[in-house]
Amino acid sequence: MTDPCPPPNLPEVEHVVELADGRVLGYAEFGDRAGLPVLWFHGTPGAAKQVPPEAPSAARDRGIRLIGLERPGTGRSTAHQYGRVLDWALDVRQVSDRLGLERFAVVGLSGGGPFVLACAYLIPERVVAGAVLGGIGPTAGPEAAPGYTRLLAPFAPLLSLIAGPAGLAMTWVLRPLAAVAASPVFDLYARLGPGPDRSVLARPDMKAAFLHDLTTAIPHGLRAPVYDLVLFARHWGFSLRDVRVPIRFWHGADDIVVPLSHGVHQAELVPDAQLTVVPGGGHFAGYETVHEVFDTLLALWPDEVHRHRLEGTAV
Repeated sequence: MTDPCPPPNLPEVEHVVELADGRVLGYAEFGDRAGLPVLWFHGTPGAAKQVPPEAPSAARDRGIRLIGLERPGTGRSTAHQYGRVLDWALDVRQVSDRLGLERFAVVGLSGGGPFVLACAYLIPERVVAGAVLGGIGPTAGPEAAPGYTRLLAPFAPLLSLIAGPAGLAMTWVLRPLAAVAASPVFDLYARLGPGPDRSVLARPDMKAAFLHDLTTAIPHGLRAPVYDLVLFARHWGFSLRDVRVPIRFWHGADDIVVPLSHGVHQAELVPDAQLTVVPGGGHFAGYETVHEVFDTLLALWPDEVHRHRLEGTAV
């Protein structure tokens, strides 16, 4: 049977990592398998292959081992509800041990952004730098970002109660529809969605990347988006002021999914942070800057050997 949504780039490896409690997290690898590791955290919703179409070749050219890691409840990952965003970093530490990653960088798209910051806070001895692309900021507590997403916080108790049933319901409804409805629904959103993102979503390679990722995630379950919403509505479990790892933010000036105020707010709180505002960019503005993102992360790598590799100099 022909894949209705063929991916623009197939991963080099697609597998799972087993955690100490018996759960597994799915992952997909792209680029140079002997290169510097960069973990890519997908958006909400998303799965392991939700990387920009240019990312695999850009990673290969730069000597990067790009690893898309799935959060619980999506793709191959076991369903599991964390108590707070910070708990993700505990699992990432186990994943890095299992995959032999002594040091690595992290990138998060949209809903993956909070999980980048969690890893940077909890395991700074492993994380060399982080990149947040259109990432949602805190919606609860003293560091809550300005903007409409603060409305999530009052619904935290209700979201916690319905997370499991809602995730299962989404799976039951969307699974049979995925193969036949995904493409026309995507096309409709690309035409009627936020103006700044229409040109991005109209690209055939971008459509293929998103559809393949989502339609292959759904058969295994789609609880992760609901779990994410629960966590976003709570205190994350740490202060952004205590993140000591260099963090670079990219945010579209005209993003109406996650307002620019979230990028500005987070960059002001994280001590070693820089914000790049993409003029006229929408929610996927950072998604289109993958070459710049990779180059920035490589430049932040602290080891002199890796600087030499970046410059193409013999060591």
